Amino acid sequence: MQSSQQPPQPSVHRVVVLALDGVYPFELGIANRVFGEARHLYEVVTCTVDGLPVRTGADFSVTPDHGPEALESADTVVVPPYDHSLLSDRLTPAMAAAMARIRPGTRLVSICTGAFLFGAAGLLDGRTATTHWVLADTFRRLFPHVTLDPDVLFIDDGDILTSAGAVSGVDLCLHLVRKDHGSELANHIARRCVIPPWRDGGQAQYIEQPMPEPGATGTAATREWALERLDRPLTLADLAAHAEMSPRTFARRFTEEAGTSPGRWVIQQRVHQARRLLETTDLSVERIAHEVGFGGAISLRQHLHSVIGVSPLAYRRAFQATSDV
Repeated sequence: MQSSQQPPQPSVHRVVVLALDGVYPFELGIANRVFGEARHLYEVVTCTVDGLPVRTGADFSVTPDHGPEALESADTVVVPPYDHSLLSDRLTPAMAAAMARIRPGTRLVSICTGAFLFGAAGLLDGRTATTHWVLADTFRRLFPHVTLDPDVLFIDDGDILTSAGAVSGVDLCLHLVRKDHGSELANHIARRCVIPPWRDGGQAQYIEQPMPEPGATGTAATREWALERLDRPLTLADLAAHAEMSPRTFARRFTEEAGTSPGRWVIQQRVHQARRLLETTDLSVERIAHEVGFGGAISLRQHLHSVIGVSPLAYRRAFQATSDV
């Protein structure tokens, strides 16, 4: 005789989104959009620190249905980003009171500047975290006891997870679904949202790295000269000879002014130029490699992956609207 008992159903995981003053509307909806595709597994509610409406980073305010008491029953708390002008290394009394309602062991998740709330609460001290690359210097200044990695899309540090800007919040929420219930569900949600289930590389590929402005003193003229000759061999001896210095003196002066060694700087500029050509031209990867002085596609692929974590073709697909490659 077969048992009539039904297999146990997975319990519903309660996700509470904490909307702070100055919250960005797009990111405010990320958790609901991703977890909401699996409503049989996740319940998503939104609250504020005092139960009152909050103004957004746009031209309107929002009025969530819940106050800080919702945090007391959360299994996961998600903090979307809020306006840069409101970032601080200290919590307001209302923030502190709301954070105190969160049960020990609750999973904490931040998107972009949401990491500043966790930093101000002292929750990231001694940990590794990330935030938007534009705010890396500000974050390090405010929270010197946190190891910041601005090159990744998100960091999973167990019970505290942090992500970079905007869409990286989607990456992190999909990661949590994958972690909780497997790749099949995460891939299903990604398809429903018409987004990739996984993005290669990190936010290093999105960081703007403009060419340095040439100057009239020190090694600046040689840097300008080198930028016009990236397709040719550029040894330390070549650079020093142009600057009319000994190689040792040039290397020391160059490092003082550019913040890196001549050899590493040349590689950085070649990668930067390769990225520009991948974005703006239809040149083959082999041709681009020769144009920037890497000699061949294999060398370009190795250097690009080392710097930004993706292949030339993946980078081109991400940053070029149409491509024949």
